[in-house]
Amino acid sequence: MADTTAASSGASCLEKLKSYVRTPKGFILAAEILISFIIIICYAASHYGGYSAVAICEMVFAMVFFGIFMMDLDKQIQVVNWVWSDLFRAGIGAVLYIITSLICVIGGSGDGARIAGGVFGLIAGLLFAYDTYTIFLQVKSTRQHTAASTDDRV
Repeated sequence: MADTTAASSGASCLEKLKSYVRTPKGFILAAEILISFIIIICYAASHYGGYSAVAICEMVFAMVFFGIFMMDLDKQIQVVNWVWSDLFRAGIGAVLYIITSLICVIGGSGDGARIAGGVFGLIAGLLFAYDTYTIFLQVKSTRQHTAASTDDRV
């Protein structure tokens, strides 16, 4: 009897995953996780593996936010402002990826894996910047839809 409930909850989780990846935000987060994983592989093959710290941190943060948004925990846990947290995560990720990738591309002569990681890092920086832009538009639209004060005091 317990096996049927476990199988149905697993199928429910898989269905949530499939349906969330089809949304624009889910697709962006899944792409961020995938490109961060590719960057980790490139930097692991490089002589300078220390640059993988940014990719590891950003992949973990993207996975955490993916799980929170996929399971609708952002609506249940309202102590944290998830939209602003996601905005800061994506903005900081974009800046860090662009800085470390430029360092790797400029100073990576003779190390093809480091240059490849830097190129993928630049792409990741653009993807994180696009995510920041979409979140900013979401914040801007929610601020415009808030009720304005009708107080006549001057």
